[in-house]
Amino acid sequence: MDQNKIDMYIMTNQKYFPAEKIMYIKEKLAAMDENKFAMVSTVEMKDPTTILLISIFLGGLGIDRFMLGDTGMGVLKLLTGGCCGILTIIDWFTCMKRTKELNFTNIMTLL
Repeated sequence: MDQNKIDMYIMTNQKYFPAEKIMYIKEKLAAMDENKFAMVSTVEMKDPTTILLISIFLGGLGIDRFMLGDTGMGVLKLLTGGCCGILTIIDWFTCMKRTKELNFTNIMTLL
């Protein structure tokens, strides 16, 4: 596959992936054909900054967990007020990394 396309994809989407796994994604993209690249380009990724803001303002209701697909913990946070605020504060520091890992897993299912 064309190196310019790969570099452009990485430059526009690098904020959605963990920094240590960017090279792995580059290698996988270089090994695939053009048809799969069109499918990879259409994958919708969650923005870590948006999830952080939602976690700060609505984290006590568990909305950040629901958005990441973690329904069980979302219900727990909703019913317990974020486990009396403790789980909410922990999520402020870990939600961006979890979002990037989720995006990475979603893209790896196609690669």
